[in-house]
Amino acid sequence: MKDVRPTSGRVMSALFSILGGKVEGGIFLDLFAGTGRVGLEAMKRGAAGAVFVESVRSRADEIRSNAGESLVLSLEVRRAVSWLVKRDMKFTVIFADPPYNSGWCETLPAIPGLDALFMPDTVMVIEHSAREPVTLSNNPHNLAITSTREYGETCLTFLQML
Repeated sequence: MKDVRPTSGRVMSALFSILGGKVEGGIFLDLFAGTGRVGLEAMKRGAAGAVFVESVRSRADEIRSNAGESLVLSLEVRRAVSWLVKRDMKFTVIFADPPYNSGWCETLPAIPGLDALFMPDTVMVIEHSAREPVTLSNNPHNLAITSTREYGETCLTFLQML
């Protein structure tokens, strides 16, 4: 089991500053949730709800103990997206913090069904290593990168549907 690499306070502060009022009253999806810290922060900042996806069962159980009534899925991300699509769930913000340098920066934006989780103004944010940029070479969902912000070794890349 890989160690959890929690989102730093600096990056977390920047993330929520950039998202601004998008979080309050919205529905937040936390993919590769790890400790659940980002989704829990969204709830503290007024999100109407949060869904956490963490494939490691012990971590998912820990999130459940801290996240109240929130939905916590202990599934691999592709299976979780499929599960959410079948239930017609939509999100205001989709946040993903996959393991660094693991290929997810290319794979994640192309996951089958991902587009079905978007509303017209949904923002997707991928936290990733500066050494592994997000690429849209295989872009079946018509996503566009709207900005990338660097914080040392960590980047936040923001995407929206065209």
